[in-house]
Amino acid sequence: MTISEIAKLANVSSAAVSRYLNGGSLSKEKREIIKKVIEENNYIPSVSARTLRTKRSKQIGVIVPKINSESVPRVVSGISSVLNEAGYQFLLADTNSSLEKEIEYLETINNSQMDGVIFLGSVITKKHREILEQITKPIVIVGQKVSKYACVYHDDKNAAYDATKLLLEAGCKNLGYMGVNQKDKAAGKQRTEGMEKALLEYAIDTQSVSTVTCGFSIQSGYDNVKDLLQKDPTIDGIFCATDAIAIGSLMYLKEIGKKVPEELKICGIGDNQISQIITPKLTTIKYSYKTSGIEAANLLLSMIEKPDTPTKQLLLGYEVINRETINPEMI
Repeated sequence: MTISEIAKLANVSSAAVSRYLNGGSLSKEKREIIKKVIEENNYIPSVSARTLRTKRSKQIGVIVPKINSESVPRVVSGISSVLNEAGYQFLLADTNSSLEKEIEYLETINNSQMDGVIFLGSVITKKHREILEQITKPIVIVGQKVSKYACVYHDDKNAAYDATKLLLEAGCKNLGYMGVNQKDKAAGKQRTEGMEKALLEYAIDTQSVSTVTCGFSIQSGYDNVKDLLQKDPTIDGIFCATDAIAIGSLMYLKEIGKKVPEELKICGIGDNQISQIITPKLTTIKYSYKTSGIEAANLLLSMIEKPDTPTKQLLLGYEVINRETINPEMI
């Protein structure tokens, strides 16, 4: 069907249908009539025609590292709420944590008719930066601070600092650290630096802290805490770079009869939904993942509407949630 045919069935002008399709100003009555006709006739606007007419496809590319992680769906939910309201569609590309796929999708979107891209990055390599410099479309990076680009990211260093201080203030004398790949600037490098900052304030040698490097899964936490305790069986507190790692660790500790928090205290970052229902409930640092998606989508839309918008880098706050794995009074 054409716009003219839709207009005839709705008894409105073609201009009114065009305004409806492009999110323009229109009375509520006309909007409802046009919507009904479109739905009854299963009309789908031509993206190519709209792009030629308006110079916009009303489509956004969203690249994520792993859709089945704990945080990514919450970020995507925030993105979706904003883009749907603005009349935009988005195409989701799941890289399954493949850096090569991230680069491939960035190139694909840049060569497409999409109006912009939201990129949930983890490890930003030299190759990533080379591709980013070639991208001509508006782009917002979520989860990492990357110079020269619009970003929405979390205060990972201070969050890790506060998490470590919780353990130290609770009386822990011999900490263990379960971190992630240091090439990940946020979850790896920044959270390690935050932990070390707290240790130095308490005059604790950072080299004395037993550490293991984990993946981002519960299983990785379960597997690696065994190695950590083999390195030092006297550990009385563990800081985990993510809640998933902390939850896996807690599962193993319960299996071997280690009492938490009486014998060993534990803290994570992220406020994973499971952290609230596992026993004992996990002490953590809460990030507003959905908010990061909302802010990223709003930022991207403003860049699309006003190409001369100054590059904005938005640092989000966090909340300390002291639950049962540190505070026995909460049990």
